Amino acid sequence: MLDKSADDLADLYAVDAVHEFPFASPGFPPRYEGREEVRAGYRAAWGASPVQVMEIRNVSACETTDPEVIIAEHVVVGALPATGDTFTVPGLLILHVRDGLITRVRDYMDGFQVARARG
Repeated sequence: MLDKSADDLADLYAVDAVHEFPFASPGFPPRYEGREEVRAGYRAAWGASPVQVMEIRNVSACETTDPEVIIAEHVVVGALPATGDTFTVPGLLILHVRDGLITRVRDYMDGFQVARARG
């Protein structure tokens, strides 16, 4: 995410993984189905975005009773280089992982902050 590398991100996913965005955010579809759709979707979104991610902070992870599920909270700190404006976007991820690969993500982020950050 810091490097906007869709390839590095997609390589973490199983071939048939699903990445869902339950809260609507402008510029994001409700879901990506499969590793290659994750790759293409993030490549397009990050490539078109003027946003520069500066830091990911306040990362915390919570284990669950299911060894294949983890819940992670984070805050993305970014900037718009053209204006110098900075922003924060809080988020929560519910990740399902099997054999070292992500099989499903439910990605909850503050859509209003995402829209504001993108101008």
